[in-house]
Formats: sequence, structure tokens, C-alpha cells
Amino acid sequence: MKGLEPLPVVERVSGDGGWPRVVWPVAVCVAGLIAWDLVVRLGDIPPYILPGPLLVWQTLMTDWPILSASLGVTLLTALEGFIAAAIGGVALALLFNQSRWLEYSLLPYAIVLQVTPVIAVAPLMLIYLPQEAAVVACAWIVAFFPVLANTTLGLNSVDRNLAGLFQLNGASRWQTLRYLQLPSALPHILGGLRIAGGLSLIGAVAAEIAAGAAGSGSGLAYRITESSYRLNIPRMFAALLLLSVAGIVIYMLLALASHLLLRRWHESALRKEK
Repeated sequence: MKGLEPLPVVERVSGDGGWPRVVWPVAVCVAGLIAWDLVVRLGDIPPYILPGPLLVWQTLMTDWPILSASLGVTLLTALEGFIAAAIGGVALALLFNQSRWLEYSLLPYAIVLQVTPVIAVAPLMLIYLPQEAAVVACAWIVAFFPVLANTTLGLNSVDRNLAGLFQLNGASRWQTLRYLQLPSALPHILGGLRIAGGLSLIGAVAAEIAAGAAGSGSGLAYRITESSYRLNIPRMFAALLLLSVAGIVIYMLLALASHLLLRRWHESALRKEK
């Protein structure tokens, strides 16, 4: 109608900007370190019971050549287990989606692998596999099921109306899988990979201890065990600090990859862009 003007476009302004997301975790970390240091100093706690944060940092710098080499071994094991879990989990989920009989036959055994503690499985792995392969296999077992479960859920969660539309247009199973099911399942797949990334690191450390890799003096699990035997608690804390930082970096990298893949079309990533 004449005289009516289009309404102005109102941009949505988020109340919590990017800075609070960074400032608050840093502030909590600093407060925790200060409280930790005060507890050690005021309580006059000896280093072999609880070292202060400054001593842990000094130990990390002093022992960096040893700890960094051990960290590299552990990260390599975690990476190999993660890659195997990602490929195996997605591939098996695709097979499950194409064959219900195959899913009914193999899914219970995948659940058995998930609920069985890796410490109980590691001695058997050592019997049948070389030591390094046994450690990687244990890391794979821990990280495998989240990828399988999330991918299967994503492939089975396709909108029925869209699936019916593909069927009405005569799309083949391969076309439906490629153009509908995989794009729809991508957020679930990436969510499973984010979970598997952290679990692969946990599985690598647990497997190094349980499977005997700690005794070979290779990964960070050996450094932690060695430090506990020698009451070198500052080095133990330094090794644990490296593991924590490595886990955070792994999660952030996978979260960044997920965001880059989903930011243009999926709601979970679009909300973060606002």
C-alpha cells in the first residue's frame, strides 16, 4: 500500500560477547592457582605431598625434554586410536544403516566392547598383539563406540518427509545416503568425533599403564608411574598438566573443525555466529 515503508531490519545483539567466554575461565583458573599456592604455603605442605603451582611449572620447564618426548608418544598413540575409531565407527554405522540384520547381529558385540573396562582387555591384547599395537587397539576400543552410536543415530534420524520425497522421485539408496542421510547425520558424526577425541587420549594413557607400555619408558603414563614410585610429585603434576592441556587442545581443534563444517547451515553453529 502507498505510504507504508518497510520495517527496519533489527540486528540481534548478543548480551554475552566473546570476551566473557574467555575472561571468566581465565579468572577461575587464576583464582584456583592462587588458592592452591596459599594452601601449600600456609599449611607448610612438603612438595612430596602437594607441590605448589610455581614448583610444578619450574619442574615442567626443567624436565621439558623428557616430558615432551613422552607426550609425543602418547599423542601419537591417541591419534592412531582416534583415526581407527573414526574410520571404523563411521564405516560400521553405514553398514548398519544399509542392513538391519547386520546391525542386529553385530551391535551387541560393539556394546560389549564399550562396557568392558580397557584395563581388563589390555592383558589379552598383549598376548595376541605386539605391545605398540596392543596400546593402539585399547585406545581404539575406548573411542570407537561414541562414533558408531552417534553416526547410527544421525543416519536413522532423517526427516520422514524428506525421505518420502526422495523415494517419490525414484532416488536410489546410494543417492539417498549421499544427498540426504549423510548431510543430515553430519552434526551427529562430528559430535561423536569430539567425544572420541578426548576418549582416545584417556584410552591411550590407561592402555599404556595396563598394557605394559609404561614399563618400556615411552609415554606419559610411564612418567606418571615413575614419579609416583620415586615420590617425584612435582613431575607427576607436570605430566598431568600436559595431559590436561593436550585434552583441551584436542577438543578445541575438533570443535573448531565441527564449527567450520556446520557454520553455514546448521542451527547449532548458526547460534554461535550470532
